[in-house]
Amino acid sequence: MIIHTQAVARAGLIGNPSDGYFGKTISVALRNFGAQVACYESPRVVILPTRRDRLEFDSVDSLVEDVRRHGYYGAVRLIKATIKRFGDECRARGLRLASRNFTIEYTTDIPVRVGLAGSSAIITSVMRALTSFYEVEIPDTLLPNLIMSVETEELGIAAGLQDRVIQVYEGVVFMDFDRQQMQQHGHGAYESLSPDNLPPLFVAYHETLAEGTEVPHNNLRARFEASEAGVLAAMDRFAQLAQEARDHIVAGRGERIAPLMDANFDQRAAICLISEGNRQLVETGRRHGAAVKFAGSGGAVIGCYDGDPKRLARIRADYEAIGARLFEPMIQKPVAR
Repeated sequence: MIIHTQAVARAGLIGNPSDGYFGKTISVALRNFGAQVACYESPRVVILPTRRDRLEFDSVDSLVEDVRRHGYYGAVRLIKATIKRFGDECRARGLRLASRNFTIEYTTDIPVRVGLAGSSAIITSVMRALTSFYEVEIPDTLLPNLIMSVETEELGIAAGLQDRVIQVYEGVVFMDFDRQQMQQHGHGAYESLSPDNLPPLFVAYHETLAEGTEVPHNNLRARFEASEAGVLAAMDRFAQLAQEARDHIVAGRGERIAPLMDANFDQRAAICLISEGNRQLVETGRRHGAAVKFAGSGGAVIGCYDGDPKRLARIRADYEAIGARLFEPMIQKPVAR
């Protein structure tokens, strides 16, 4: 029997990057792109690489271009770390795994390193495959923590829970990472919201702005832990914006989140250095009256507009003129639980 699993891309609608700092966020699962895993029994444990894990190149220039687009690391290390972390978790829970080995194959079409959560999608897909293969149950509330630990504890990559929560729960999710909640329960409070109450959205990304999650972003963690007043205030502000957006969406006033999205980016720009290319991604949509903010940590943006198809066509044309690609989000409906 072959086990097939998937995790889709995501865009942070509002509140990011406060998910790693006891804040609040809203995120949407995007079925426009996804990472798929096939897992089946085999004599040995095997991880099959794909073209993104290539080790042969036509020339030095070809290697340089590959590293520029994909970084130094493919997905194999993510998969190895996921398997290792899964094994550790099962031992810690006193679970004895069946004496069976497996082969894992993966594919993904999530744009690389542009803040659409491609790495965590691969990890989530593999974790789902392993729990299914060995018939292990991990509660949805705790699964994002385990998925995040693959990067933070095994690979030493800074990460927050937002990506993993939305890829586990799917749909549209409001997440509250209140410090007391996290310390008492070990996870945030997660609420699914209706996609029907969202305003018209678009996502645009630029592959030349790719930057891996292993690259530090403006030293925010150190500044937060040093209790820098501006950073602490910004995290509170991000959380407030997410709460206000949640209240509007629940009340059917989704169009009112537009100024909150703009405020989210402006607050981020006040405490972080924004590259010229990433600022251009934001300003391109704003010139047409759209509200625009980062979908993640840079390389992709999510925008809210009035729903006018002609306006969207003009926005799309301007993004294409700077080499970016625009798509309309198709929100992945959550699986019934």
